[in-house]
Amino acid sequence: MADVVRKIGLSLGADICWPLCFEAMMGRLDLKIPVNGDTVRFEVERVTIEPFDLQQKVKYDVVVDRLTHWFHTTREWIKKAVIMDDVYVFNNPWSIQSNEKHASYAAMMRLGMPIPKTWMLPPRSYDPATQPDVKATLHNYGKLFDIGQVGDQVGWPMFLKPYDGGGWRNVTRVKDAAAALKAYNDSGRSVMHAQQSVEGFDLFVRCIGFGPQTHCVKYDADAPLHDRYTMATDFMDQRDHDHMRKVTLTINAFFGWDFNSCEALRRDDVWYPIDFANACPDSQVTSLHFHFPWLVKSYLRWSIFCAATKRPMRKNLDWQPFFDIAAKDLSYEDKLDGYVKIAEERLERDRFEEFCAKHLHHLDDVANDFFQSSEAKDAVRKKTAALFPAHEVEKFTELFWQRIQTWRASGLP
Repeated sequence: MADVVRKIGLSLGADICWPLCFEAMMGRLDLKIPVNGDTVRFEVERVTIEPFDLQQKVKYDVVVDRLTHWFHTTREWIKKAVIMDDVYVFNNPWSIQSNEKHASYAAMMRLGMPIPKTWMLPPRSYDPATQPDVKATLHNYGKLFDIGQVGDQVGWPMFLKPYDGGGWRNVTRVKDAAAALKAYNDSGRSVMHAQQSVEGFDLFVRCIGFGPQTHCVKYDADAPLHDRYTMATDFMDQRDHDHMRKVTLTINAFFGWDFNSCEALRRDDVWYPIDFANACPDSQVTSLHFHFPWLVKSYLRWSIFCAATKRPMRKNLDWQPFFDIAAKDLSYEDKLDGYVKIAEERLERDRFEEFCAKHLHHLDDVANDFFQSSEAKDAVRKKTAALFPAHEVEKFTELFWQRIQTWRASGLP
């Protein structure tokens, strides 16, 4: 029987609060898990950015990645680590690189999800320095179009937004041709989507998926950032929770995303997914507050499970099983049941839940105790100080801290 150490690397950008909590709670858990006759312990280390030899052995078993969606050096290091060293990374870097919101809409449309009507528009302007042949190409093949006529076919009102997302960047709701033309002219070199607005919805939910774990939050897109994730708890019945769980896990398993969030609007008892290629979702206490402890615990459970079990990385995406179900003469709900079965198998839901019940049963108590500590409050303060003006730091630190204490009192997961 050997004493084995599994190393978890945190590949971070501007993250402050959740890594501090992750590291502190890992220490408090003090895990020694029996696996195949060995005793497995865990070490957490932050990944640095530096030159690397392609044949250099990577020392991590699991990497929690928060950079590859935009930082090329880390993206290429992580791809090398998966290819040459069998490191488990979430999320799949190739999928993040290639499957932007446009591809996610197309794929989920094929699976039968009620995605609002969506068109793609060519960019309003181009950079001739990086696209030297653009003038000749557009002269020969570019077709003039009337954005008002596009809006007539998409349906008014509609949203103009970049096809690849970007944290609410250049998202504009337009009601008529004049407003659409102005928004399009202002969009510059962005390739844009025009998407029909879901009018008359009665609920806006963001469902966070982390491995087989899901958590639904009532979302208010019109509120300031620190209030968009509301603290509401009894806003969905079990049927709606189950539906959003199935939708979110289907999307995540389809694209190889361990960690992702799905935004959806409910109208007349139908859930319309509107934004679900969020494979580096918000993890900050300054927006999640009440929901922040759930997220930190989910980070820990999935990281520990993947590291302890040496979960193999699915390097290639296999979409055909989903497409085979989509081609069947079934109702959407029956197809969704088929999709989520594939998702749960790929995410090892049963094995994960058994592992957590056996080895992480004390995590809730550890989290409840930790999130009343000065160490946890200091993590909240550090993130708040990074985002808010100095004269507002204590005010908002106390606001977020009290919301965490409300979570502790609630007894929720």
